[in-house]
Amino acid sequence: MGILCGIDEAGRGPLAGDLVIAGCILNAVVDGLNDSKKLSQKKRESLYEKIVLNAVFHVVRFSPKTIDEKGISYCLKTGLQEIMSELNTSQYLFDGNTNFGVYNLQTMIKADAKIPEVSAASIIAKVTHDRDLLQQAKKYPQYHFEKHKGYGTKLHIQMIKEHGYCPLHRRSYKIKALETSKTHSKLTPFVI
Repeated sequence: MGILCGIDEAGRGPLAGDLVIAGCILNAVVDGLNDSKKLSQKKRESLYEKIVLNAVFHVVRFSPKTIDEKGISYCLKTGLQEIMSELNTSQYLFDGNTNFGVYNLQTMIKADAKIPEVSAASIIAKVTHDRDLLQQAKKYPQYHFEKHKGYGTKLHIQMIKEHGYCPLHRRSYKIKALETSKTHSKLTPFVI
């Protein structure tokens, strides 16, 4: 059995922010790894620092504009291919049930909770994604990105209704709460 590169993403579902894909090869055991979504922010941050010191990893980001123009599947496939070209090893395992047509890529549902390398990739992707949104919250305080990290919460949808879209929003993502509301037609693009 060869050296495994675990791969996972963060930010596939949010209405705003980058899609972040991380690949990770661990050089040492890191205790406490798990699916990033099952860990507190504090625990993720602590584990992130340990992973960085004990791993080789590569992170790929796709902007909301690229996601809108190319589609999420294209971004995922391209990101997976980039990670596999940057982290050269014999085995690649991606969390989920589809390899997006990428050759030599294995998949496993809930690998982020079962396989340490995928857990580490999950943590790298999630921490990178969330740190980006925390920075953007300073630039666009009216959207409260620090609270919802771009996901379609009630608060986030309300802020879009009030302020329109900003450059961080994915325009191609259909938001049911906005489509059915009378305010949808009044939504204006965010003006810088």
